[in-house]
Amino acid sequence: MSSIYELDGRIPLQQAFPFGLQHILAMFVANITPIIILSGVIGLDKGGSASLIQNCMIIAGIGTLIQLYPVWRIGSRLPIVMGISFTFLSLAILIASSQGMGTLMGAVIIGGLVEGCLGLSIRQWRKLVPHVVAATVVVAIGFSLLPIGANSFAGGQGAADFGSAANWIVGSITMLTCLVTLILGKGMLRSLSILVGLVVGYIVACCMGLVSFDNIKEMPVVALPTFIPFTPEFHLDAILAIVCIYLVSATETIGDTSALCSSALGRAVSNKEMGASVACDGFVSSISGLFGCTPITSFSQNVGLAAISKVVNRFTIATGAVLLIVCGLFPPIGALLATIPQSVLGGCTIMMFGSIVFAGFGMMARCGFSQRNMIIASLSLSIGIGFTSAPEMFNLFPNIIQTVFAQNCVAVVFLIAVVLNLVLPAEKDNEAAS
Repeated sequence: MSSIYELDGRIPLQQAFPFGLQHILAMFVANITPIIILSGVIGLDKGGSASLIQNCMIIAGIGTLIQLYPVWRIGSRLPIVMGISFTFLSLAILIASSQGMGTLMGAVIIGGLVEGCLGLSIRQWRKLVPHVVAATVVVAIGFSLLPIGANSFAGGQGAADFGSAANWIVGSITMLTCLVTLILGKGMLRSLSILVGLVVGYIVACCMGLVSFDNIKEMPVVALPTFIPFTPEFHLDAILAIVCIYLVSATETIGDTSALCSSALGRAVSNKEMGASVACDGFVSSISGLFGCTPITSFSQNVGLAAISKVVNRFTIATGAVLLIVCGLFPPIGALLATIPQSVLGGCTIMMFGSIVFAGFGMMARCGFSQRNMIIASLSLSIGIGFTSAPEMFNLFPNIIQTVFAQNCVAVVFLIAVVLNLVLPAEKDNEAAS
């Protein structure tokens, strides 16, 4: 059983599958939601929307497998779960609505190649992201996810029953089940605490009438993915805008990779792993564009899950990646997983997101509490989290600046931390905590 805590331990399929399923359930709804929103805003018909949802599950599975089992220098060989990124959603809606899905896909393809090449050339820019910058970004990622977990706990932002007593009951039961299982559980049961909480919460939600199976009846049993559903068009303005967001996505991937190594593996991330992780993020996003989907990125909730469970075995995560691909080929399976209420997911994820913040603090402690590190961390977090809490502050700036920074604290924190790291005198590193 100890093999599940080793990257390359050998585990029977029947033991590995529950852990892979746990990871997929933690990210499944978040993976398909950006595509659902984009399809609705641009007015895709039901068939077109279903096809893109199917494609995004397959792409997420492929991206996760490449992270686990690299192709050349693409893929980190770490238990990183990939999925469709929310970071691109607002800009994707803007481009698709004004210039068409073809222009959006062309920008996604080119931007992915740019990020992929950045990952392959990490030695040229790695000094811009020392450990203190990476630790600060990880803390920012954790804090940025907390409102998402809270909204899910209450039923999902925009839901008609948001904050209802039913959602409070289901979310609380789910969270308490996860907590009790984590504290009192032994061995495999403890490592599956999130899955146990999710199953209990789902049963409670079913008993309370919060789950509907109507959509499953309308799904075809088997469906093949659609390749190039939109003919790519290449426009410089759209490409430059998307590339800016890709840089933010690369920042998040660097933070997730650093957090995973620190919290789940107990060591610092290597340059090779970081570059390979970013390269996978970029190149697979280009493939995502060929299937009509927006870019993918590493999923922070799965980093939190690995931090809590300490399950890092690549084969176990790979079983979940294969399940994602199967869900894309057999839509009723995916539709069944999509019936999990938001309040159940919120009850599971709220503690996982907090563990990412804790991992960032641990990384900061290992960096040391010199005056220089204190300035970099405190000022970048204060500006990043504080300013993006009042996004109207950015109305003075051009639309591209607002799109990239106004509501993305991770991007602001990264930018400020990098600038401070470059301008602050290095001598202050030697001022010890004394």
